[in-house]
Amino acid sequence: MKRKILLIDDERMQYHLVRQLFTRFTGEHFDLEWRETYEKGLTALLGGDYAACLLDYRLGAHDGLELIREATEAGCRVPIIFLTAETGTDVDVQAMNAGAMDYLIKGEIDVRSLERSLRYALKLGETLEELRRLATHDALTGLLNRRVFEQTLVEEVERAKRFGRGFGLIICDIDHFKHVNDTHGHPAGDEVLKEVARRLKAGLRTVDRVMRYGGEEFAILIPEATSHIAREVAQRLNAGVKASPIQAGGQSLSITMSFGVAVFPTDGDTDALVVQAADEALYAAKSAGRDRVTCSGELAA
Repeated sequence: MKRKILLIDDERMQYHLVRQLFTRFTGEHFDLEWRETYEKGLTALLGGDYAACLLDYRLGAHDGLELIREATEAGCRVPIIFLTAETGTDVDVQAMNAGAMDYLIKGEIDVRSLERSLRYALKLGETLEELRRLATHDALTGLLNRRVFEQTLVEEVERAKRFGRGFGLIICDIDHFKHVNDTHGHPAGDEVLKEVARRLKAGLRTVDRVMRYGGEEFAILIPEATSHIAREVAQRLNAGVKASPIQAGGQSLSITMSFGVAVFPTDGDTDALVVQAADEALYAAKSAGRDRVTCSGELAA
């Protein structure tokens, strides 16, 4: 299926010109869609599945720079190529500073320049998206990383306070993981980490989030959960991880985990305190023999 390109331009003639140029591309071919006003263009850009956008500088009472900024603030990541009829000004610099990937001067657009610009914007957009993914995801397991966990936890605390509802936090780690690395090698340890991450994720609802906390540790956020619900989730995950051996390093390894469970705000009414409570519960689970679930509330009792 062809990828879609959005053209936002208040001149119908420009639409026909660009459409003709698209038919003469020598590489990938695209479907072109057109919106003639700022408002329609912004709505389409934010709501459509577009590979890239060609954006005119002049849009009635507005200009394309405003649209780029508004779209970016709304979270839009579609690569934008700026179109301008003006030369000898700093519009090109302003466009790039606003977030455009490239710019073209209308009177100089031909098949070669348009196709080149689209290829460049699409490739750069893919590269930036991958960099964003690497900044937020753990490279080995594909899970969200600790940085995202810390940001998400703060947001979850704010949401819980606003709506007067708690959430569960589970911190867990793989039992005797150092022994796995020392005995079977780090590649085998990596395979165990990846499979454990997969099993944890498979045992959660779509609204729950599992993140790699560091090393062999994982953190799991359970929205709107009581201590009873969070414990049940941890017990289900524990059973799922050890349900069958993990194939790693040519061996079948029996892997178990220890789980520490805390609930906001009962066990801690700040992000730092609820993490501390879950950590202490995890430590207690390991001290009691590992391969078990311990709740923070049990420690206080």
